[in-house]
Amino acid sequence: MGVLNHRSLIRSSSAAAAVAVILLMILAGCGGEEVPETATSADSTVTVVDGLGRTVTVPFDPEHVICSGPGCLRLLVYLQAQDRAVAVDDMEGRRATFEARPYFLANPQLAELPVFGEFRGHDNPELIIALDPRPQVIFKTFPLMGTDPLELEEKTGIPVVVLEYGSVWPDREDFGRSLRIMGEVLDRGERAEEVIAFIDSTISDLAERTSGIPDDLRRSCFVGGIAYRGPHGFQSTEPGYPPFILAGARNVSMPEDPGTLTGEHADVAKEQILAWDPEVIFVDGSTLEADPGASALHQLRTDPAYSSLSAVRTGEVYCLLPYNWYTWNLGSILADAYFIGKVLYPESFEDVDPAEKADEIYRFLVGAEVFLQLKGSFEGMVFERVEL
Repeated sequence: MGVLNHRSLIRSSSAAAAVAVILLMILAGCGGEEVPETATSADSTVTVVDGLGRTVTVPFDPEHVICSGPGCLRLLVYLQAQDRAVAVDDMEGRRATFEARPYFLANPQLAELPVFGEFRGHDNPELIIALDPRPQVIFKTFPLMGTDPLELEEKTGIPVVVLEYGSVWPDREDFGRSLRIMGEVLDRGERAEEVIAFIDSTISDLAERTSGIPDDLRRSCFVGGIAYRGPHGFQSTEPGYPPFILAGARNVSMPEDPGTLTGEHADVAKEQILAWDPEVIFVDGSTLEADPGASALHQLRTDPAYSSLSAVRTGEVYCLLPYNWYTWNLGSILADAYFIGKVLYPESFEDVDPAEKADEIYRFLVGAEVFLQLKGSFEGMVFERVEL
């Protein structure tokens, strides 16, 4: 991005201040948000206000549902209601060499369900109508993607509840609201609150471990190879990379004004990375999906310019779990933050084993310890120092 190409190296004091501001924003979070207003009638329906602001009346505690759009099925798993799904989109049914969806690894039976449409919300009304059992409710994330939710509702005769997916940052309120709406419909309101409380407490723990670290101990870092509609090379990054923010890391690509962060993807010029010269480099494991000659690891190993980077010369290059895999895997964001904290601030994370912490997070969110499976999908490199 041009704006990044001309940004000077962020000084430690300004970066620490930016991180502190963002952590305050995160800790404001969604934990105190009220449960959406609902009204349950005698004929077992419930009325919710969905992500489009529509008042939608749907069957209460339905036995059969489908989840359309990136991340929607993940929310169903978080609520421990995956047995309600009667079909999946074609992304959920795919078996890839590289698999970074913890909820899918924990529930491989989901791949055996019928397919009701294409990924990213491109639903097929005819396939949905023909399902047996027929879904009573359709949950749909990213409503501007794929089939219009109102058109889908009209063509199928099945109520559609739109959810804004959100994340732990910067859209944590959307995540909490959507989880509560889905939980209200499915009679999983208590579980929704448990998930929100778990994420709140995990973020608080990360903040407590890193908030008091002095500026001179905050080593500069950069993350490359982040996926964006497919795998990318080393120059692909995120100035608002969520695991860095949660771990209190000094991200060299972070703008000085934290209010301008969007969490969006950016391609940074090689010259700018060399000028930043981060002390520690992290690589997103999704880059292994790229053609062998185009991956971030190949570029770090073969490009003479990168050999001059301090992190490359000192061997401070590490591999992270991909978190943006059919949109944001919240558990992987949290797990990555603990590993990053362990690398950058070992004394503050002395009692943490990142692999065990990852499985603790996955066990709560998706119901199984899947870290070793994830690591195996990425050549055993995740949460390890990379040999260049």
